[in-house]
Amino acid sequence: MEKRQLGRTNLDVSLIGLGTMTWGQQNTERDAFEQLDYAVDHGINFIDAAEMYPVPPRAETQGLTETYLGNWLNARGNREDLVIATKVTGRSDMGYMRGGPRLTREQIHQAVDDSLRRLQTDYIDLYQVHWPERKANFFGKLGYEPKDDGDAVPIEETLGALNELVEAGKVRHIGISNETPWGAMEYLRQAEKHDWPRAQSIQNPYNLLNRSYEAGLAEISMRENCGLLAYSPLAFGALTGKYLGGRHPEGARLTEFTRFTRYTSEYAVEATTAYVNLAGEHGLSPAQMALAYVNSRPFVTSNLIGATTLDQLVENIESANITLSDELLGRIESLHQRYTYPCP
Repeated sequence: MEKRQLGRTNLDVSLIGLGTMTWGQQNTERDAFEQLDYAVDHGINFIDAAEMYPVPPRAETQGLTETYLGNWLNARGNREDLVIATKVTGRSDMGYMRGGPRLTREQIHQAVDDSLRRLQTDYIDLYQVHWPERKANFFGKLGYEPKDDGDAVPIEETLGALNELVEAGKVRHIGISNETPWGAMEYLRQAEKHDWPRAQSIQNPYNLLNRSYEAGLAEISMRENCGLLAYSPLAFGALTGKYLGGRHPEGARLTEFTRFTRYTSEYAVEATTAYVNLAGEHGLSPAQMALAYVNSRPFVTSNLIGATTLDQLVENIESANITLSDELLGRIESLHQRYTYPCP
């Protein structure tokens, strides 16, 4: 498995990273152990979690993902061989988490201690801010309108708290997630101003149906050594083609959770059909073509795959061994011109 440097750190992470947000909802602890064992045996050293997981978030399941991962780390005794990432929840109305998560100094310290306990470790390699405190365009929102941020916690306070975690040895490096170009540069500016830790990565959605990262953030990734940790590389599984023709496979994510509509519009289905057909013309599975495309981007540090079955995991990991031809890449770009941003 190819390894890529995480930002400006001395850590190398696997090109394919293992996402975990289904553990505790669609996947049992036994499933999680099976996925982890297979992934590590096949070269993956980067595991990404979050205190909020699994998704969809619920009070009854919150924290189970980290708990499963911690139990596995304890059972296998291989913590030092892995790069473990998790996230502190951004501002939300999830009152069951600290009375409503905020990115204040106090809450960040509480959140990391809770994550360390569930993960059964005394340090986190990459601790990420899950989404911004301020009002901004993320989670697919378009049409930016300036709004009063009200009592939003400033990035300076959030980063200052993260600096304290690094100084305490609880966190090795920090990252951001679901960020905008302005937010990314503000984190970097505050880090330089105060001599605090730099953001080493940006975890945002990136796939054939949503390449909006390229418009502004990709340049930041390249010029600032702050690479993309690409999530939803298969667009919630839509790019496998399994939902085409109105199908609703049993147990599939978009079958069980109809609230997720980001990749199900008529235009999205039309674009998905085109990419699925293109993969077939070139003798590739749609999933492997979609993942191999993400793998090929120079601004990507790691491609975070998730799977609910071991068969899916096997297929997804194999994408690391696929190189797309120049001809196929050209065809993908032609489709991108036709379906530029079907799913922001």
